[in-house]
Amino acid sequence: MEDSSQEDPVNKAEPSSTSCASSVKLRSGKPSPGLMSSTASSRRRTERVSGSAETAKPRSNAAADASERRKSTGGIFGRQQASGSKRPDNAASSSITGKRTNASTDSSEPLRRSLGGRSSLPSSGGSLLEKKRPSPASSVTKTLSTSTRSETRGQDNLRKPSVRSLSFSGAKSVSTSSIDSSGSSAPRKTVSKVSSPATPSPSVTTSRSKAGSLSSSVNRASSLSGRRKTATPDSRDSRFIVLPQVEIKAGDDVRLDLRGHRVRSLTASGLNLSSNLEFVYLRDNLLSSLEGIEILTRVKVLDLSFNDFKGPGFEPLGNCKVLQQLYLAGNQITSLLSLPQLPNLEFLSVAQNKLKSLSMASQPRLQVLAASKNKISTLKGFPHLPVLEHLRVEENPILDMPHLEAASILLVGPTLKKFNDRDLSFEELEIAKRYPAHTALCIRDGWEFCRPELAADSTLRFLVEQWKDHLPPGYVLKEASVDRPFEEDACHCRFIFAKDRTLSNDSELVLKYQWFIGEKTPINFLPISGSEGEVYWPKHEDIDKFLKVECTPILRDTAYPSIFAVSSPVSPGTGLPKVLNLSVHGELVEGNVIKGHAEVAWCGGTPGKGVSSWLRRRWNNTPVVIVGAEEEEYQLTINDIDSSLVFMYTPVTEEGAKGEPQYAMTDFVKAAAPSVSNVQIMGDVIEGNTIFGAGEYFGGREGPSKFQWFRKNKEDGELKLVSDGTSEFTLTKDDVGHQLSFVYIPINFEGQEGESASIMTSIVKKAPPKASNLKIIGDIREGNKVTVAAVVTGGTEGFSRVQWFKTRSSKIMEEDCLEALTTPKVAKAFRIPVGALGHFLVVKFTPMAPDGQSGEPVFMISENAVETLPPSLNFLAVTGDCLEGKILTASYGYIGGHEGKSLYDWFIHEAEADPGVLIPEASGHLEYHIVKDAIGKFISFKCTPVREDGTIGDPKIAFGQERVRAGSPMLLSLQIVGEAIEGTTLHVDKKYWGGEEGDSVYHWFLTSLDGTQKEIEDASSAAYTLSARDIGFLISVSCDPIRIDLAHGATMLSEQIGPVKPGPPCCQSLEFCGDMTEGKCISFIATYTGGQKGSCSNEWFRIKSNGTKDRICIDEELNLTVDDVGSCIELVYTPSRSDGLKGVCRTIVSDVIAPADPIGIEIVVPECCEDVEVVPKKLYYGGNEGDGEYIWYRTKLKLQDSDLINISEDHEDVQLCARSLTYIPSLEDVGYYLALYWVPTRVDGKCGKPLVAISSEPVSPAFPVVSDIIVEERSTGLYCGGGRYHGGHEGSSLCSWYRQTKDGNVVVIDGANSSTYSVSDSDYTCCLIFGYTPVRSDFVVGELKLSQPTDIVLPEAPKIEMVIFSGKAMEGEKLTAIEIIPNSDSQQHVWSNYKKEIKYQWSYSIEDMENKSFQPVPSNNSCSYKLKFEDIGRCLKCECVVADVFGRSSEPVSAESTCVIPGIPRVDKLEIEGRGFHTNLYAVRGNYFGGKEGKSRVQWLRAMVGSPDLISIPGEVGRMYEANVDDVGYRVVVLYTPVREDGIEGQPISASTEPISVEPDILKEVKQMLDLGSVKFDALCNKGHSLGKVPGETSFEKRILEVNRKRVKVVKPGSKTSFPATDIRGTYAPPFHVELFRNDQHRLRIVVDSENEVDLMVKTRHMRDVIVLVIRGLAQKFNSTSLNSLLKVET
Repeated sequence: MEDSSQEDPVNKAEPSSTSCASSVKLRSGKPSPGLMSSTASSRRRTERVSGSAETAKPRSNAAADASERRKSTGGIFGRQQASGSKRPDNAASSSITGKRTNASTDSSEPLRRSLGGRSSLPSSGGSLLEKKRPSPASSVTKTLSTSTRSETRGQDNLRKPSVRSLSFSGAKSVSTSSIDSSGSSAPRKTVSKVSSPATPSPSVTTSRSKAGSLSSSVNRASSLSGRRKTATPDSRDSRFIVLPQVEIKAGDDVRLDLRGHRVRSLTASGLNLSSNLEFVYLRDNLLSSLEGIEILTRVKVLDLSFNDFKGPGFEPLGNCKVLQQLYLAGNQITSLLSLPQLPNLEFLSVAQNKLKSLSMASQPRLQVLAASKNKISTLKGFPHLPVLEHLRVEENPILDMPHLEAASILLVGPTLKKFNDRDLSFEELEIAKRYPAHTALCIRDGWEFCRPELAADSTLRFLVEQWKDHLPPGYVLKEASVDRPFEEDACHCRFIFAKDRTLSNDSELVLKYQWFIGEKTPINFLPISGSEGEVYWPKHEDIDKFLKVECTPILRDTAYPSIFAVSSPVSPGTGLPKVLNLSVHGELVEGNVIKGHAEVAWCGGTPGKGVSSWLRRRWNNTPVVIVGAEEEEYQLTINDIDSSLVFMYTPVTEEGAKGEPQYAMTDFVKAAAPSVSNVQIMGDVIEGNTIFGAGEYFGGREGPSKFQWFRKNKEDGELKLVSDGTSEFTLTKDDVGHQLSFVYIPINFEGQEGESASIMTSIVKKAPPKASNLKIIGDIREGNKVTVAAVVTGGTEGFSRVQWFKTRSSKIMEEDCLEALTTPKVAKAFRIPVGALGHFLVVKFTPMAPDGQSGEPVFMISENAVETLPPSLNFLAVTGDCLEGKILTASYGYIGGHEGKSLYDWFIHEAEADPGVLIPEASGHLEYHIVKDAIGKFISFKCTPVREDGTIGDPKIAFGQERVRAGSPMLLSLQIVGEAIEGTTLHVDKKYWGGEEGDSVYHWFLTSLDGTQKEIEDASSAAYTLSARDIGFLISVSCDPIRIDLAHGATMLSEQIGPVKPGPPCCQSLEFCGDMTEGKCISFIATYTGGQKGSCSNEWFRIKSNGTKDRICIDEELNLTVDDVGSCIELVYTPSRSDGLKGVCRTIVSDVIAPADPIGIEIVVPECCEDVEVVPKKLYYGGNEGDGEYIWYRTKLKLQDSDLINISEDHEDVQLCARSLTYIPSLEDVGYYLALYWVPTRVDGKCGKPLVAISSEPVSPAFPVVSDIIVEERSTGLYCGGGRYHGGHEGSSLCSWYRQTKDGNVVVIDGANSSTYSVSDSDYTCCLIFGYTPVRSDFVVGELKLSQPTDIVLPEAPKIEMVIFSGKAMEGEKLTAIEIIPNSDSQQHVWSNYKKEIKYQWSYSIEDMENKSFQPVPSNNSCSYKLKFEDIGRCLKCECVVADVFGRSSEPVSAESTCVIPGIPRVDKLEIEGRGFHTNLYAVRGNYFGGKEGKSRVQWLRAMVGSPDLISIPGEVGRMYEANVDDVGYRVVVLYTPVREDGIEGQPISASTEPISVEPDILKEVKQMLDLGSVKFDALCNKGHSLGKVPGETSFEKRILEVNRKRVKVVKPGSKTSFPATDIRGTYAPPFHVELFRNDQHRLRIVVDSENEVDLMVKTRHMRDVIVLVIRGLAQKFNSTSLNSLLKVET
C-alpha cells in the first residue's frame, strides 16, 4: 500500500479542498464526449467525507496525444488513441461492508499495468462513510480508484471538512497531462460545499513540458509499484488521516504549479517565485538545492517530491514560518539534521528517501510524519514531536526491532493515535507502560531497545556508562531512581554512590538536588521553583505529568555534571492522609502550654482538621485519655506532674477520609516553682468582723504555706506583726483607723519556699449602732394595734426607723421577698390592716445614731399569722321606686376579713309573710329591673356574707318599700309590615307596654294622592289584604292601646306606605287537550289573571326517561311523533300583561306518550359478495323499534311471491344461515341466493306483520388474498410458514422463502418452495421471510404476501450443565469455578465456535432464623475467588452465565461451597514501630491472618548485633515496650506467636529493630562526662531497704556517687556530728555491674561483688540513665563489647 506521501498535494491541500482529504473516493457518471476527442480536457472532482458524510463525484477526461508522465504525478488513464477508443474500466472499490461492485477485476489489469503500478491519486478506501450507491462499470474515472487506492490510508480518522472542488483550464495542448490539468480554452466550474464561504478559484494554466521528462520519470517510478490493501470494517473507519486544514481560497496570484517541468534551479529565470505564493507544487522536477526558497515567506503547502535533493541544505526553509505541509518524498535525502524548526508545520512526508534516522529539529505542531520506504535502522535522535498523531515507517529495516510500536509510543507520547496506518495495538500500549519513564530519553541517546523486564537495569547501565567519566573520582553510581509520585504525597529520589575503599578520601560527598516538571511526554522539563531537596510533594496540577530530578554531586567544593532520574506520571492521590512526622513543642513544666505539631501528607484530599487527643501516662502504667484535651495545644496541670504525655493525632480530610493515627511521647512533666497570685482579703473591714486572707497557689502540691498579718501605723507607716500562722483575723478596737497587711508565703510539698505576695486592707472603720432583742408587742388580730421594742447598742439611740411587712412564710426571708405594709417611720406602733390577714407580720428595725449613722437593720417576724373575725353584715337596704320598669338597688356593709363571693338573691312575695319565689335571672346582682310579672307583689333582697376562704356568715333580708305598681298602657312603636302591591296581605307590628294588654282597637285608612283620607270599612283587625280598589292609594293604620283592666292609652298612627301598585300577571289554571298517543295532535287551555292580557307565550318540551329535556316547538298545537314515544310532554306557559310585564311561568307535564302499532314498510337485500357484510335496507313505523326477528336463508333458486313469503316453511333447497340483522356470506354461500325474513317488533315486544326479501343475484366469490402470514419454528432449525387464505376455493397456492440480511437486503432462497424450511449455516445472523401467493381454484392468482421477518436465526444457545469448585473452602485458599459442558454435539459445537465469554457472580451466604440467602460479592467477576476472613462460616456460591458471540446468555447455573473454615494462624508484615532511641516507646504491628485472633503471645527479647542469641526480657509480654539503657547497642526483638480464638497456634514470627541508640541529649551529656574521666552525682540511699526494715517504711539518706576511670565509690557525706563514710568502693572488674529496676525509673543498684552492693535513688530517669551510661562507659575495658563503640565515643 502506498504511503500518504505519494498523494498529489494539489488535490489535498489546495484552497478548493479546505483541508487535506480525510478520505477520497472517485465516482463517475457516463463518459463524456471529450473522452473520444484528442483535444478534450480532463477534469476531476474530489470527494471528501465531512462530519455529515457528504461526498462529491469526481470526473476526469484524458487529453489527446498525452505522453505518459512520471507515476508520481498521478499518471494518465492510459494512452488515448485519436480514434477515441474507450479504455477498459477499473473495478470499483469495496464498500464499508466489504462488498465489491459488479465491475470486473480482469478489466482493470491492463490499466493497472499501464499506470506503472503507482499513482498519487486518493484511493477508494475513502468511501467508507458513503451511502451504498452503484457506479456504472463503464466509467473511465473508476481506474483512478484502484490505481490510487493507497493514497488515503494516511488520512483517516482526523478532521473531515466538507470539500470545495476545483476547476482547471489549459490555454494550449500540452504533451504531458496531470489529473488536474486540461487542454480546454475556457474555464469550467464545479460546485460543492465547503466549510467556509469562498469564491470559485480561477483556472490554472500549466506550461508546456518537454518530452524528455518522460523517460526519466518512468525510470524513477519503476520501483514504486502500487499495492492494494483491503480494509476491514473494524479498522477502516478508524484509519482516516486528515491533512492540515488550509482555510483560504487560492487564486493564480497565490498558487504556482510547475510539476514535471524539469526545473533544475529555483533561481532560474522565468520561475517567478514571489513572497505572495501560498501553494507551490514543484514535484517531478530536477531540483537539488533549496537556494531561492527563502522568498516564499507566506507559503503554506510546498511540494518538492521526486526531485534530486540529497541533503543537507534545508536551512533556507527557516524563512517559511507559516508552512503547514511539506512534501519531500521520492528524493535521495540521507539526513534531516539541517531541517530547521518550522513552527506551523503539520504534515511532513519524507518517504522513499535514503534516511537512516529521523534526527531533526523539534517540530511543535507536526501531526503526521510519513517516513516509509527509507533505510531507517535506529531511533537515536528521534525529534520531540509533542502533537504527533500519525507515524508511518513501513518498509524500513527498523521494523525488525521488537516492539517498535511500543518504542514509538514512548518517544511520541499520548498524542500518538496511529502507527503504520493502523490503530495502536492494545498489547503494545500495555508493553509501553512497563518501561521506565526515562526510556524515551535513553532511546534518543542511542540505547538499544530491549524487553520491558530488562529495561530498568539496562537503561541504568546505559546512563551510568554515559555518566561514569563525569562522576566524582572514587565514586560509583549504584542507584538513580524516583519513587512513584502521588498527588500531595512525599516523593523521594534516591542517588546512591559507592565509594572506592582503596582510595583515601576524607571529604564527604555532598548531593545537591533540583526538581523539574514535564508535560505528558518526558521531555522539555521546567525547573520547579524552591524544590531543591531530596523530597518533593506533587501538587494537584502535576497529575499525569512527569517529574525529573537532577542530582549534582559536590566533592571538595567542586560541582560535577548533574545526573538525573525521571519518575512515572504523577498519579492522583489516594485521598487517605498520612502523618509523616509528629512532634511536641514546649517546655514540660507545669502551667506551660505545649503544642503537638503534625506534618501531614494529604494525598489528594482536601486538608481538614485532624483529630487530636492527649493521654497521660505514669510510670509503668498504661496511658489514660485526658478528658477535654482534644486540641493541638494543651496546658499542663498539676495532674501531669511526674507523668509523660502522649499526643495522638489522626489526620482527617474535609471529605471525611481518615488516615492512620500516630502518637508522640514526651518526657516526664516537672512541677513549677511555688508561687501565689491573686491574693485578696475577704470580709468587711469593720470593727468586730473577722476577715480572711486567700490566694491562688501554683507549683505542684502545696505544702505548709505561711500566713502573716501586719498592722500599719498610720503615723510612721511601720508594719507590726499582729498574727502569724493563720489566714483569719478578727478586727478589734485597736485596729480602728489603721490598715492591715496580709502576707502569703507559698511553700510546696517538698518544703521549697516561693516568693511571697501581700495585700493591704482599707482603713478599719468603727462599728455602727446595732439593734438586738427585737420584739413585737400586742395581739396579732385584724384591726388591733401592735408596737415594736428593741435594745440599741453602739452609742446613744437616735431616731431609729421602723417599717412593717407581711409574708406568707413563717421564716424571715430576704427583704425583696417581703410585701411592704408601711414606709420607714419613726413611730413604733402599727394597726393591723385587713390586707395582713393570714400573713405573718415582719418588722424591720434600723438603729440610728444621733449623728445620723445607721446600723445594720434587724428583722423580727410575728409568732402567728394575723387572725380574722367571722364574716357578717352590719347593714342591708333596698332603694328605688316599686313601679313596673324601674330598677331596685341593694346595698350592705361587710366585716370579717377579706370578702369573698358573697351570695345575692332577689325574691317575689305575694305577701310579706310568705317565703317568696326566687328570681333566677336576678341572682348574683345588686340591682333588679322590675318586670310585668312583679306587678302587685313585694320584692325582697337576701345577702349571705362569704369570706374569701369560703367561710359563710349569717344572711340578712331587706324588702322594698311597697307592692309593685303597673305602668300606664302605651305603644312604644307601630308600623305596617308588607309591600303595597295588589293581593298582598299587610300586618301590624307594634310594641305594647303597661301591664297586660287587653283588646286594643285598629283602624285602616286610605289616602289619595291629593291628601284625602278615608277609613276602610270592615278593616278592624291587625291584618289587611290589598284589593284592586286600593290601587293608587296610600295606606296607614292606627291603634288604641287598652290594658286588660280596660285602661286606655294614647292612640298611635303609623306611617303611610304606598301608593298601592297593581299585581303581576299570572296563570290561574293550565291543562292539556287531546290523546297522548303517537301520531295524535294535542293542544292546551290556560286561564289568565293580573290585568289586561298581553301576548302570552308557550313552549313544548320532551322529557325523556333519563331526565333529559329537549325543546320541541312554540306552536299552539303539537303533533306527536315516534321521538315522543316513551317520553312526557311538558308545556311551559308564560302570562304577559298588556304593558309587556311577564308573569311567573306555569308548567304542566303529560303522561308518557304511548306508541303506535308496529308496521314493517319495506325491506331490500343488496348485492352479495363473499366475506362482504350484507346490510339490508328496511323502513319501520310504530314506536321505537325493538329487537326484531331476522332470519337469513340460502337457496339455490330465486324464489318468487308466495314461495318467498312462505320461505320459513320447510323447503328442501332452502337452508337457514343466520339470525341477525346483517350477514357476512361465507364460502358456502358462493353461488346461492340469500333471502331475509323480517318480523318488525316494537321495543315493548309487540310484533307486526313479517316481510321477506331476496337478493337479485347469487353470492359472488372474493378475490383471492392471504392474510396473517406467520412463520413458526417447529424445532431447532426447522421453520414452517402459513397464512389464512380467502377468496373462494383455494387452488395450488405458491410458497417461497427469503433471507433478510442485517443491512436490510432481502434475497430469495433458491429451491425453498414448500411451507417448511430447514436453516443452513448461511442463514445465521439473518432473518427468514415466508412468501405466500394465493391461487383460487379457477386459477385466479392473488398478490404475494410476505410474513414479518423472523427473529435473527441463531444456533442453539450455549448451556452449562453444572458448575463445580476446585480448591479448598478455607480462609486464604482460592476457589475456582469450573463449568461442565453438556455432551450433546450441538452444545459442543456452540461452545467451540460461538462462545464469547463466561460471566461469574460470587455471593456469600447470609443466614437468619428462617432461611439462608446470598449476598453478591461486589467487584469480583473472575472465575476464582480468594477466601477472606469475612468469609469464615459462610458458604460461597458462584453463579455462571455463558454468553455467545450473538449476545445471548445461558440460564445461570451455580455451585455452592461448604462452610469456609479458618486458615492456619499467621502474621504478615510484622514490624516494630519506634524511633530507635533508648527512651522511646516501641509497638509491635502486623497483619493477623487465620480466623479471629485469640490471645496471641508476644515476647520481647534483646539480641546483640551480629549474634544469633536472643535474651528474653522478663515480664515484657505486651504489645508495647519501653526501652531503657539496658537496650543500648542491642536490637530489640519481638517474638509474635499467633493464636486463634479456638486456641490453635500458628508459626511464631519475629521482627527486630536497628540497634538501639542513646537519646541524643543524654548521649551528648554522657560524652562530656566520659571526656572528664571523673564525675560526682547526688543520690539518695534507702537505708530501710538495706537494713531490712519492714516493707513500706522508707528512710532516705543523701549519698555522693563518685566514679572515675579506675573505680566507683558511694560516700555518705559528713555532718556536724559525724564524719563522711564510704558505703561501697570497688573497681570495675567482674562481677561488678549496674542493675536497673523496670518498675522504678529513679532507682539503680551498684553491685561490686556478692557482699558489696547499694541501692540508689535519683530525681529523674534522665539522671539515672546518665549515671548508668557513664559507669558502663568507664568500665568498658571489662566488657566484651565496648560501650564507647556503642556510644560512638572515640577512645
